[in-house]
Amino acid sequence: MAITKAELYAFLRARDSGVVSTIGSDGSPQSARVYIVTTPELDLVFYTLQTNRKCLNLRRDPRLSAVIGCEDEHTVQYEGIAEEVDEHGFADIKKLFLAAQPQRSGMVDWPGLTFFRVKPVWIRFSDYGKPWHVDEFAFPENKPEERRPRFGFFRRRDKS
Repeated sequence: MAITKAELYAFLRARDSGVVSTIGSDGSPQSARVYIVTTPELDLVFYTLQTNRKCLNLRRDPRLSAVIGCEDEHTVQYEGIAEEVDEHGFADIKKLFLAAQPQRSGMVDWPGLTFFRVKPVWIRFSDYGKPWHVDEFAFPENKPEERRPRFGFFRRRDKS
């Protein structure tokens, strides 16, 4: 039985945290647990300190993956593009976050804190119960243009 986007939203909205992975400056994966809020558009919102690796990584490369859930044999894999919320949207995103997670009110006032909003590119909902099923959702409208290598392609040359 396929899950609908409304059911996926309900699943995500019921979870208050997940593990996000970003790409380090050396290309290595770096993961951290964060508190999340999900919008009806399936955007993820989370906060972090500006000095944390995930913030520095996302400022350099906005690609992010996340795993949300894991209880009761249900989980979501999420890939998206993160955008740091600027000073014009900060108050609104903080209000949205606290409406869903009022228990975090003390944390969101930390100095040096910033919010990210992540637009989905691909989501997989997995139910490993019986019968098991997997549903995937694609969001091509959120996919960025192809990233070109900085130094172009290098071709191997024969020594002959």
